Amino acid sequence: MSDTAVQQQQNGEFGPGGVPKGAQTHEFYRIKEVPSRFDNPGYGGKKQHPMYRTTSATYGSRAPSVHTMPTTFHAKSQQFSETLGKCGMYRNHSLNTGMDQSNV
Repeated sequence: MSDTAVQQQQNGEFGPGGVPKGAQTHEFYRIKEVPSRFDNPGYGGKKQHPMYRTTSATYGSRAPSVHTMPTTFHAKSQQFSETLGKCGMYRNHSLNTGMDQSNV
């Protein structure tokens, strides 16, 4: 564990899952090439009105901990999107036989 995690553990500052606040995933698990958002769990959520709360909102309101973060990341290829960005989307160049409508 890092020095700050040890200090926080001694001070009794714990986050969700009994993990010291500010702990990173790589301090507890072996991770391999994950984005920093997976190594630094946590976010600040705003409170929701109780009348409009759903069960999925209740689940989503729990802050992530190092135990719920993924330890691997498998990105998808962007080849299709890159090709479309270079040449553009398909455009239909067929003959238009419809009548123009008057805007009046």
